[in-house]
Amino acid sequence: MASSTSSTPSPNPIAPMNSGPPSAGTTGQTSNNSSANSGQQQLMGTNDAPVSPERIACWITELLSSNTRENALMELSRKREKVLDLAVLLWHSFGSVAVLLHEVISVYPYITPPTLTAQQSNRVCNALALLQCIASHPETRSLFIQANIPLFLYPFLNTKSSTRPFEYLRLTSLGVIGALVKTDETEVINFLLTTEIIPLSLRIMQSGSELSKTVATFILQKILADDCGLNYICQTFDRFSHVAMVLGRMVLQQQKEASGRLLKHIIRCYLRLSDNPRAREALRSCLPDCLKDHTFDSVLKEDQSTKKWLSQLLLNLESPVAPNTANSQQQTSGSGVSQQPQSASPLGMG
Repeated sequence: MASSTSSTPSPNPIAPMNSGPPSAGTTGQTSNNSSANSGQQQLMGTNDAPVSPERIACWITELLSSNTRENALMELSRKREKVLDLAVLLWHSFGSVAVLLHEVISVYPYITPPTLTAQQSNRVCNALALLQCIASHPETRSLFIQANIPLFLYPFLNTKSSTRPFEYLRLTSLGVIGALVKTDETEVINFLLTTEIIPLSLRIMQSGSELSKTVATFILQKILADDCGLNYICQTFDRFSHVAMVLGRMVLQQQKEASGRLLKHIIRCYLRLSDNPRAREALRSCLPDCLKDHTFDSVLKEDQSTKKWLSQLLLNLESPVAPNTANSQQQTSGSGVSQQPQSASPLGMG
């Protein structure tokens, strides 16, 4: 992909999370792709000057022509962080969003079998970067989810090929979802809960690259951070056990090759799960032992926040549930976590 690296925005979709709270945990992610993005940075070195509104309007108009679209996508994706209201301009410009969706849909035939080329990946990633811009803007975010646009990205998240074009495609698509959840809005979480984002994220958390795993785990963490998301995952034992199983496997993988930023998100997910009384009871049995001892002390040595979260998690699991609370949970209708055996064996995490 070196020949067209300059138009590849794949590391950038994660960048907006860097400016968020420490929980985003993605500060170091862009550096991992610095080699892949070096050509882009060199070309963008001369782009510090403000971009004129006329030039932006011209590029948006050029999106409508197949002859000028590829260059317009590349230029707009490069300048998207320099134009404050680019999302609003794109959303309300005739045909612009339809063009972006056309670019997304046009590569579907190359997903199965996996024949997507580097050039095709670069082009659709530029379109996805602009969709992320729309997803990030407060004036267009709600319109973005009301139009169900994230659903068009799910086929990309469901891909399994480990080649670079597909990895960029998954990563950029995750960046769009990450931009949505970063705002901690219940409307966004409620929308995502009606879709397949949780199982898709869990799949990537198990088999993706480290960077994709980190963003997917961040998405799960933000869903759990919302009360609706936490209640949804803890509503049934099947949902909870699937999440706990994946998190447990990731922790065991961290023993072999630890990543501080990924471990941070995993611990935050466990900590949030421990806020639910029934999930807390189950976690007492299935939390991996390596989180209870000093296995990750060297990894977390410089990360005081994550060490504090891990300590809080272990403290939460040591505190027994009050008898009145436990009785009320047993009387609760539905197939909640507490209505299933609490042994570790169903989760396979010992």
